Amino acid sequence: MKQQSLKFLHVSTLLAFILIPLGGLTTDIYIPSLPSMAQGLGVSMRSVQVTLLLFMISSGISQLFIGSILDSFGRYRINVAALITFSIASFVIATIPNIQVIYAMRIVQGITVSLIIVGKRAFFVDMYRGEQLKHYTSLFSIVWATAPIVAPFIGGYLETHFGWRSNFYLLGSLTALVLFFELRYTGETLQTSRAFKRADIAEVYRMMLGTRDFTLGLLIIGFSYSLLVVYGMVSPFIIEKKYGLSPLVSGYSSLASGIALMSGGIISKILINKPLLFKIVPATVILLLLVAGMVLTTAYTENIWILVGFTLPLHVISGFVFNNVYAYCLQRFTQSAGTASGLTGGGIYVISSVVGYGLINLFNIRSAHSFAYINLIIALLMAAAVAVFVNVKKVKQ
Repeated sequence: MKQQSLKFLHVSTLLAFILIPLGGLTTDIYIPSLPSMAQGLGVSMRSVQVTLLLFMISSGISQLFIGSILDSFGRYRINVAALITFSIASFVIATIPNIQVIYAMRIVQGITVSLIIVGKRAFFVDMYRGEQLKHYTSLFSIVWATAPIVAPFIGGYLETHFGWRSNFYLLGSLTALVLFFELRYTGETLQTSRAFKRADIAEVYRMMLGTRDFTLGLLIIGFSYSLLVVYGMVSPFIIEKKYGLSPLVSGYSSLASGIALMSGGIISKILINKPLLFKIVPATVILLLLVAGMVLTTAYTENIWILVGFTLPLHVISGFVFNNVYAYCLQRFTQSAGTASGLTGGGIYVISSVVGYGLINLFNIRSAHSFAYINLIIALLMAAAVAVFVNVKKVKQ
C-alpha cells in the first residue's frame, strides 16, 4: 500500500482542502439550472428537486457507516476508487438526459462523495495534532463555504451559455484532474487500522451517539445547514418564476449566500479562543430576531432585495454557529477519527435533507413570505437544540 510521504504533506493537505467542498459543489453548481433542467427533461419542479434530495440522503446515510470502513481498510485506495466512480457518474448524467438514470447516478455520487470527504476530514486527524489540528478543523466550514460561493456563479454562467449538462461535464473533468494529483502526491495516512468487527464497531457508534453533547451538536449543525438547503432548493423558482429574473441572478444570489456563509466561518475563526457557549447562544438569539423580522416584513411586501437582504445575515449566523459546533464534534473523538467524521458529516446531510425537503413538501413555497415561515420553524428547532446543549455542557462543567 502506498504510504503518505511527509515530503508531499503540504500538497496532500491542499488536495484534501480542495476535495472537502466537493459535496457542496455537486449540489450548488446546478442550482441555477433547476428550472431549465425541469423543462429540458420534461418533468416537474419537484422531480428535479428530488435529484438534490437523493444526493443528500445517500451521502448522509453512507457517511454514517463509511467512517468505520475507512478506519479499518484505510483512506487511499478507497479515495482513488471513489474519485474514478464519481467522475464517470458525472459524465453519465451529462450524456444520458433521463430522470431515472440521473436519480441513480446522483445516489452513486452521494456515496462516492461520502467516501472522499470523510476520508479527507480524517486525513487531518491522522496527520496533525494539538493546535495544528484545531487550526485546520476550524478552517473546514470556511473552505467548505467556497462551494456555495463559487459553484452557483459558475453554474449560472454555464447554464446561460451552454445549458445544464455542462455543469456535470465540468464536475467529471475536475474530479479526473484531482485524481491525477492524488495518484502522484498522496498515499495512505491511516497509521493504525482497526479490525473490522461488527460488534466493536457497533459499540463505538453506541458510545458516540450516546454522548449527549455530541448528538445535540449534530442536531445544531444539521438545523443550521437546513437554512442553506431550503434556500438552495426554492430560491431559483422564486427568483426566476415569481420575480421573472434570469438564472444568472439566481447564481449571484447563491454567490452572495455563500459569501455570507464563509463570513460567518471567518468570524468564528477570529473568535476561536472564546468559550463555545459564549458564541453560539447570542448567535441563536440574533437568528431568531432576524427570522421574526423576515416574517413580518414579507407579510406586507417582497422583492429580490428583501429576500436576499434577510437571507444574507441569516446565513452569516448559520455559518458562524455551524463552524463552531462542527469543529467541536469533529474533535470530540480523536481516537476514531473516521467514524466521528462520518457521523458528523452524515448527520448534517440526513438532518438537513429530511428537515429541508420535508418542510418544502409540507408548505407550498412560492414566495418569500412562505419561505420566511420555513426559516422560522428551522430557527425554533435549532434554538431548542442549543438550549438543551447549553444545559448539558453546564452539567458537565
